Amino acid sequence: MESYYNLLQAGSELQSTLQQVSVPLSMKEVGGYIEKQVAYLSGGRGEDSSVIITLPECSDFCDIPEEALAKVLTYLTLIPRARQPGVKFIIILDRRLDTWGSIKTALARIAASFPGNLHLVLVLRPTSFFQRTVTDLGFRFSQDDFMLKMPVVMLSSVTDLLRYINENQLTSEFGGTLDYCHSDWIVLRTAIESFAVMVKDIAQMLQAFGTELAETELPEEGNAIEFLLLSHTEKYRRLKDAIRSVMREGRHLLSSLEASGKDEGSLVHWDIPQDWETVQRLLAQLKDMELAFDGFFDKHHLKLQQYLQLIRYESSFQEMERSLERLVAQERDVSSTGDTLAQTEQALRDLETIETKAQEEMGKAQLLILHGHQLATSHHYAMALIVQRCNELRHHCDTLDTALRAKRDALTHMQTLQQQLQEAQHWCDDGAYLLANQQVDRFQCKEGAQAALRDIEKFQEGAPVLLTTGADVVSMEYEAVLTPALQAHIAKTFEKQATVQGMIDSRVSCLRKLADKHVRPIQLVAPRPEHQPRCKSPIFSPKHDLKFTFDLSLPGKRGSRKSPNSRKIEVMHDYQENRSCLSYGVDGEDSPDMLKRHVMRELIETERIYVEELLSVLLGYRAEMDNPSLSVLLPPSLRNKRDVLFGNMPDIYNFHSRVFLQDLESCLETPEAVGACFLERKEHFQVYERYCQNKPRSECLWRQYSDCAFFQECQRKLEHKLGLDSYLLKPVQRLTKYQLLLKELLKYSAGSECTDELQGALSAMLDLLKSVNDSMHQIAITGYEGDLGSLGRVLMQGSFSVWISHKKGPSRMKELARFKPMQRHLFLHERALLFCKRREEHGEGADKTPSYSFKHCLKMSAVGITENVKGDVKKFEIWYSGREEVYLVQAPTVEIKLAWLNEIRRILTNQQKILRDELSLTHPPPEHIQLSPPLSDSKQQRTSVSSEDTESGRSSPDPLCLSPQQQRNRRSWPGAPHSVDICEGLEDWCGGHRHMPLSDTEEEDIIHLTPGRYRTRADCPRNGAQDLLIRCGDIIQLQREDSEGVWLVKNISRRQEGHMQASVLHSVLVGSSRGHSIQLGDPVQRKARKLSSP
Repeated sequence: MESYYNLLQAGSELQSTLQQVSVPLSMKEVGGYIEKQVAYLSGGRGEDSSVIITLPECSDFCDIPEEALAKVLTYLTLIPRARQPGVKFIIILDRRLDTWGSIKTALARIAASFPGNLHLVLVLRPTSFFQRTVTDLGFRFSQDDFMLKMPVVMLSSVTDLLRYINENQLTSEFGGTLDYCHSDWIVLRTAIESFAVMVKDIAQMLQAFGTELAETELPEEGNAIEFLLLSHTEKYRRLKDAIRSVMREGRHLLSSLEASGKDEGSLVHWDIPQDWETVQRLLAQLKDMELAFDGFFDKHHLKLQQYLQLIRYESSFQEMERSLERLVAQERDVSSTGDTLAQTEQALRDLETIETKAQEEMGKAQLLILHGHQLATSHHYAMALIVQRCNELRHHCDTLDTALRAKRDALTHMQTLQQQLQEAQHWCDDGAYLLANQQVDRFQCKEGAQAALRDIEKFQEGAPVLLTTGADVVSMEYEAVLTPALQAHIAKTFEKQATVQGMIDSRVSCLRKLADKHVRPIQLVAPRPEHQPRCKSPIFSPKHDLKFTFDLSLPGKRGSRKSPNSRKIEVMHDYQENRSCLSYGVDGEDSPDMLKRHVMRELIETERIYVEELLSVLLGYRAEMDNPSLSVLLPPSLRNKRDVLFGNMPDIYNFHSRVFLQDLESCLETPEAVGACFLERKEHFQVYERYCQNKPRSECLWRQYSDCAFFQECQRKLEHKLGLDSYLLKPVQRLTKYQLLLKELLKYSAGSECTDELQGALSAMLDLLKSVNDSMHQIAITGYEGDLGSLGRVLMQGSFSVWISHKKGPSRMKELARFKPMQRHLFLHERALLFCKRREEHGEGADKTPSYSFKHCLKMSAVGITENVKGDVKKFEIWYSGREEVYLVQAPTVEIKLAWLNEIRRILTNQQKILRDELSLTHPPPEHIQLSPPLSDSKQQRTSVSSEDTESGRSSPDPLCLSPQQQRNRRSWPGAPHSVDICEGLEDWCGGHRHMPLSDTEEEDIIHLTPGRYRTRADCPRNGAQDLLIRCGDIIQLQREDSEGVWLVKNISRRQEGHMQASVLHSVLVGSSRGHSIQLGDPVQRKARKLSSP
């Protein structure tokens, strides 16, 4: 309530000031007579600082009512008296143009109506001779009457007035120098009174609203509190607007007073400084009251918010408490004992369900406790209650967790006992069954008796451990969970065991007698090991550590003689610790296997170091940006730039630490398998593309803040010799390191089975580097208004010399006059070809990263190419929209030209294939065309493209109907000596084929699967990490089908094996070709897909 008392005190002081400066009368009440200038305060002063009130010439002075004159004089005297109580007044009565009668009437009315301390009345008598004489005579006879009421001095002229009042206290009409404007005085006085009224109203509203806030009763519902908060905030906003309006009015009034007091060439009006002080004082006290009100409202508002938080927290606590109590009741309902194993297992399942719910609810409770601690640390007024609720929740959680653990331990202990008892019961039953099934007639011979004895001995060796301890030991061990039923079960089990054991002992005794009847002399032979190995095996005894030593000469030495600097490698086999590490070496040069292992070790060790370095950066720099103790060292503009500086380094770390490092470590003994690891995780490496794209922004940010004390402190704590920028470059360096190590592995794996996988992994990493490099160039493109992502992936990019020509139009003459080529940077996307101009900034401090200004965009659906151009083997043509635009492109080398032509050809061929597949749904291809050729044929066959003369614009016939000679000519692309154009012309691919669409029956036929090899035509959706991964184009082998229609499938392309449903295989093998004219169940179609038989 202290803030409320401060508000009341500030309001009281403001009211006191208003009473001192305000007058009971206002300008509105006497405004009419003040404007007629019946009397006015010029601001002049007489002797003893007496205030001068001037009554100028007024023709209708006698007509003014007594009450109105009294109000005017009272208003004029109240203004000085409010500032200076007890002040004296001097009245100047100007009657130079009037008569004695008027003077006498005016003096009489002044004597009757003047409310103040009248010190002197100075009368300027009439100037005419007759009126002056009359006035002198009249005043002489009436002087005694007036002097008894007030001192009156009759003056003959203005000069006589100067003997009583200084000329600088008189206005110009009396020969003085005091500057006075009656209209300005009225305006200023009206503004001061209006400002005082506004201040008074604001003070009353603030006090009333403060009283309302202080006396508000807090509701118990959250919605009501929210409404109260909104209503109070709205009122507070309106009051603040009113206060700001009054403050603006006061400041404007102050500036007006200051301007009036600084007029050059005139004396300062006596009232202006005092008025300025009055307004300044009101403004200061209003500001103090506003501050007191703000403090009170802030505390009240905070209290309401905390009260709302408390109600919500209490509601959440009550709900959580009820939920935990329900879980405790459910835990109590679960029996802690079970008479049978089935009952115990059911109780465990019920308890597991409760534990799952309990973990979820206790997690919510922990969040609620954390929220409570946050409220407590924010100085909540109900901190003690909140802390108590947190402790109660923690107690409930601990109680529930303890009860669940105790019950699970008891049930698990009981389950173990019951399982052992059940196992013992089964053993007894098996023993009785064994004895019952032994054929007595075979016991008559020694061999039969010995065989039976061995069976019994073997059976007894497998006796449960429980039966070897005894009933008393079991009871003591499981005393905590024993029930009368379990105790009886234990006793029954051991009784049964005793019975069966007696039967076994009796049978063994008989069998031994039978076995001893036929005794032969025993020939002594050399003993042999008890467990003789069946064959030679590299597996050694687990009880011994095997140690091998190999001498390895230094690299480059010949094996003909042993080098004195030979290396010795010791290999340890420790089967007890489940590890096996075997290194191979020979005298002389390292073997390929040894070198592969060296490369693999280097790959794994550098991967571990790389992961550790990433972790040190994330913990030592990135996480420290949220450390409050280092926040003073971190520039404010850098606090929200963490994702810009570090990019997606957390994603890279998660991939390498959780996935890829484990994959590499599993390949330590089989380095050849590392290629499959790279291929399987190929898609995960795409995180580097995003990191590299962000690298320019990161480097720019680092250049701005590299000298920041925060980074220096983090580097000191980490004891890093290099700065953060060196570690931010690690992912880029690591990405380039992989392809070097894969090249080394590939060099030492010549002739290996996994060479193809290593080559595929190397190609994948090189493609990734190219893709990252292309994307880095792509993000530097400026001026393209559309979405670059809609153009597809960047396939190639590079700089070329380009000439442009149009078939027609105003720009043709300009282009024909251009002999010098334009330097353009081309970006080949999946759906478009972009022409850009490379720009680089030069100079010190300039960004060295080039940018590319967008110039042209060609849709690949309307693009054609001409491979060879006369005069230069490095040139080729790209033409657009039927040669409306032709771009003559010169590559730096012939190899670059061929690479671009091959890529453009592949894009256009794919477009033709897609359109052909779409058109085949309604216009099927000829029956002799194989939709999926065998693997041996597909390696030799190339997709046909249209060929035409460079000069012509005619489209070629349908490629499906070409002659064999034409097919041979087309396969020679791109090495053919003639020009080859790859154009859009996709509508010509349908040719003249107009087959009828498939019938419903034909579309619903399915493939009759048989064992053999197939090429897949679609991706297989993968529901889990254990499912078999199949991509479009993989070679799979169907091995066998079980009774439920599930096939054992081996993915030869990826060296994986798994089971798949027949329906899934249909979708994988059929793919998107279900609309072709050949039935899917047709033998011809099946032959087209099937590559070989098993």
